[in-house]
Parts: sequence; structure tokens; C-alpha cells
Amino acid sequence: MEDAMDATHATGTTDATTAVGTGAEAPTAAPGAAPAVHGYHKQKDEHLKRLRRIEGQIRGLQRMVDEDTYCIDILTQVSASTKALQSFALQLLEEHLRHCVADAALRGGDEIDAKVEEATKAIARLLRT
Repeated sequence: MEDAMDATHATGTTDATTAVGTGAEAPTAAPGAAPAVHGYHKQKDEHLKRLRRIEGQIRGLQRMVDEDTYCIDILTQVSASTKALQSFALQLLEEHLRHCVADAALRGGDEIDAKVEEATKAIARLLRT
């Protein structure tokens, strides 16, 4: 069943909805097909746990500011939170390359060019941060 889910990942169709802050169109399944399965679906619970931990770090930053904590201590926590988000982003990018881009390469055609361009732009955004 899981392999069947992987096979339904990219149908080549998109809707007009764009991914938040990326300008990229979010892939959707063709009408009547199973919903699109993203590369991170197997690690979804792990990712959510990790994001909750990062959210806790950010809430800690808010608390530090509210409690008038020393600036350098806050900056140290900002650095840790930033690194945690960057690490998460790199893991998600790796999963995208291994799943979404690899699937497009197997199917061939113009879709691989679009997926490589999309991944290249995502990498560029990560490098700017």
C-alpha cells in the first residue's frame, strides 16, 4: 500500500494555490486520484515532533524578552533556534530530492526540469538565510 502511495506522489497537475512564501505552486492529485504524497510523509510524526521542539524554543525566546533577559543570552538562543530550523530545512530538502525529484527523473519528460529548477530555487532561498 505504501508503494502505491509513493507512486501517486506527483501527478503533474497543480492548482492555483501557491506554497507559503515560495511562489511555487503546490502539487495536487488529479481529479479522482489519491491525494499527492510528499517525500516527508514517512517521517511526518518525527518532523512534527521536531517542529514542536523548535516552537518551544521560540516561545522560550518570547519569555526571555518578557523577563528582560540579558541580550547575549537571547542571541545565543536565537542562534540555536535558527540552527534547528536550518537543520530541519536541510532534512526536508534531502527528502524532496530523494522522493519528488527522483520520481520526476524516473518519469522523464519536462517534469524533471521543473523539479530541478524548483529544488535549485529552494536551495538558493536556504543559502540566503
